Amino acid sequence: MLAIRPSPLDPRRAHVRFGPLTLDAALGIGGMTAFKREGDGATPIGSLEVLSGFRKGGYKAIAPARVELHRTGRGDGWCDAPGHAAYNRPVRLPFAASHEKLLREDCLYNFVLVVDWNFRQRRRGAGSAIFVHVAKPGFPPTQGCIAFRERDLIRLLPHVGRGARFLVRRS
Repeated sequence: MLAIRPSPLDPRRAHVRFGPLTLDAALGIGGMTAFKREGDGATPIGSLEVLSGFRKGGYKAIAPARVELHRTGRGDGWCDAPGHAAYNRPVRLPFAASHEKLLREDCLYNFVLVVDWNFRQRRRGAGSAIFVHVAKPGFPPTQGCIAFRERDLIRLLPHVGRGARFLVRRS
């Protein structure tokens, strides 16, 4: 279990405890919420179980992981259209409904853990594409995800397998 608590100085930043380690992370621009909604930019409060993962196809860095990291390519996306049957699911591109491309030019999706937020029991509009991924330099807020320095995420991957939990709470 990884315990995620907001920084007392900025609710869009967090301190993450994992055993003896404390790591910094970026949270959503909307801080944390117990009432997550699509597009609110908030990180959901709760126990977020790791389901799967992916990594940037063609990316040279190798990271041993306890969860299989599927390679992404140009045809990989994630549906974020609440009214679509594929809402909060991976999709193949091109895709007519609103979606996010998983193969990005920046570093954010070099390594990603997919967590169970609104995935196993989906509710329309309750939030999609909540991932654990690489942070932008300087830790700007995310759109609701949990983001680590790339080196810290690579450090966690060998210890965080399917079923591990990120426990997001206010205190």
